[in-house]
Amino acid sequence: MQIGFIGLGNMGFPMARRLIEAKHQLVVFDQRKEAIDKLVALGAQGASSSQEVADRAETVMASLPSLQASLEVATGAAGVIEGKRVKRFVDLSTVGSHMAVRIHDMLAKRDIVQLDSPVSGGVGGAENGTLAVMVSGPKPDFEVVKPALGVIGKVFFIDEKPGSAQTMKLANNLLSATAVVATSEAVVMGVKSGLDPKVMIDVINSGSGLNTASRDKFPRSILPRTFDFGFATGLMVKDVRLCLEEAKALGLSLEVAEAVGRLWEVVIREMGAESDFTSAIKPIEKAAGVVVGGTKT
Repeated sequence: MQIGFIGLGNMGFPMARRLIEAKHQLVVFDQRKEAIDKLVALGAQGASSSQEVADRAETVMASLPSLQASLEVATGAAGVIEGKRVKRFVDLSTVGSHMAVRIHDMLAKRDIVQLDSPVSGGVGGAENGTLAVMVSGPKPDFEVVKPALGVIGKVFFIDEKPGSAQTMKLANNLLSATAVVATSEAVVMGVKSGLDPKVMIDVINSGSGLNTASRDKFPRSILPRTFDFGFATGLMVKDVRLCLEEAKALGLSLEVAEAVGRLWEVVIREMGAESDFTSAIKPIEKAAGVVVGGTKT
């Protein structure tokens, strides 16, 4: 299958690489020429703009870091919307349902189908092809792209309603964001009282407290203090903010989500948007006067 792929960052590059390895023909574009060159060396064809990608492929996928980037790539000058060949736009980014509907409506005026397809599972999932791939949009177009999406992960059809997959992604990431800060608070409390953090994580992972943070983030990035899980604090905060905005638009008051949101605002203020999201434990440690290794700050 010939596929256009725009956005070759931490998530986009390994997804595009897997598609090439699965013998799909890729036309790729990114603001960074070195990212394009690496994929060209693996068998992709390079392009000079999003529009050129859409001139050369009927299916265009994109993995982008912000709402504005998705909007510009999809509908801006020299964007996908100007492409001569494109029939469907598969947005693998997390932009929230309102932006997804906005992009959908603009592309529809040019008879371009949008498939909203955010993913979950981090850089490791992108590299290993184990992402959760959530899709909403017209079922016939979903069936066209399903085999290709299956290369990057397990595919779930959410609904035909535009933006539905985004709502699913935000619900998922709210739980992920909550797991990180809640587990951090629990472990910091234990360390403050003299417990061994590694023993704590072993017990949690053998008991009812098991969660994605205790299972994955703590052993790989927090206990070793490498803070290199591969997902930026700024992206997590973006997702939490989008979730809270969506809840507000639905007339909901999500008290736990709002508390989690306040914690993540502290993390981004103290650690910066470019920090790894596993560094969320650091402000909690700082307030307690401990680190999970047991050394006084």
